[in-house]
Amino acid sequence: MTERLTIRRPDDWHVHLRDGAMLETVARYTARQFGRAIVMPNLAPPVTSVEAATAYRERILAALPEGSDFTPLMTCYLTDRADGGNIVDGYRQGVFAACKLYPANATTNSAAGVTDIRNLYPVLEAMQAAGMPLLIHGEVTSRDIDIFDREAVFIERTLSGLVRDFPALKVVLEHITTADAADFVTAQGPNVAATITPHHLHINRNALFEGGLRPHAYCLPVAKRERHRLAVRRAATSGSPKFFLGTDSAPHTHEAKESACGCAGIFNAPYALESYAMAFEEDGVLDRLEGFASEHGPRFYGLPLNEGTVTLERVETSVPDRVADDRLVPFHAGQTLPWRFVG
Repeated sequence: MTERLTIRRPDDWHVHLRDGAMLETVARYTARQFGRAIVMPNLAPPVTSVEAATAYRERILAALPEGSDFTPLMTCYLTDRADGGNIVDGYRQGVFAACKLYPANATTNSAAGVTDIRNLYPVLEAMQAAGMPLLIHGEVTSRDIDIFDREAVFIERTLSGLVRDFPALKVVLEHITTADAADFVTAQGPNVAATITPHHLHINRNALFEGGLRPHAYCLPVAKRERHRLAVRRAATSGSPKFFLGTDSAPHTHEAKESACGCAGIFNAPYALESYAMAFEEDGVLDRLEGFASEHGPRFYGLPLNEGTVTLERVETSVPDRVADDRLVPFHAGQTLPWRFVG
């Protein structure tokens, strides 16, 4: 039995670091485990310009512990009025690593998101020509569509047409939750990939209701039926380069989660690698964790692999009920994980 696991330093290809006091609180957790991270732009107001992205990157760097070599990779929040020329200029300058598409009102701070994908076609043409990745929160937002079906309907109504119309566009379907998404990504060419969170490897929709309403298991997209969890897990552990690590760590204070209208998001950054390692080991493919966590993502983005390594050791780790001065509830709170991150 493996007692220590050393892998190339991994990256997080989807994380929410927030801003202000929350940024000061949570940035260190991601920087501790990951070399780089794609930082989501859904602030208030959202990051829609080179100037805003540059300023946000500086705030992130200022929030890191002294001596940290963590690199935030910035994204541009797409709106109906996005300017493809300016966006591609930002990409070529090295400010933007990608663009993020939120359907309007799909999740936290997405009210300014895109109302109709056709509004973006000139922008997508410019991105395709430049090789700039498009990151997609893949859900429809129509109230007449069941919340558990919104990812599958988005694939059918929007994503399938988008990849047909832009066959060379690099597309990442974020935080997939369904067999439909895993199958769709698998069937596409090498320019279509997906990120997978630790929580969608471990929980199905029952977690929302076990012994009562469980707000700390509520995220968007919501966890689905068990058959979907298993399909997503098979995709993550398959060794396919089309699937890679993206925590979608999304912190909210416990008061904001435990309220009459609790916020969506699971804060998994403190024990992300331990959680992934547990899933890969349970499926008997711990040797594939390094590819998923450290290699597939940078190769898709055309970035160099990290030079350093990180180590996990087989030590039972008790996850506290709260972290960050008792303000945040981490994923796996109150559970014992079989691995410990040692750096």
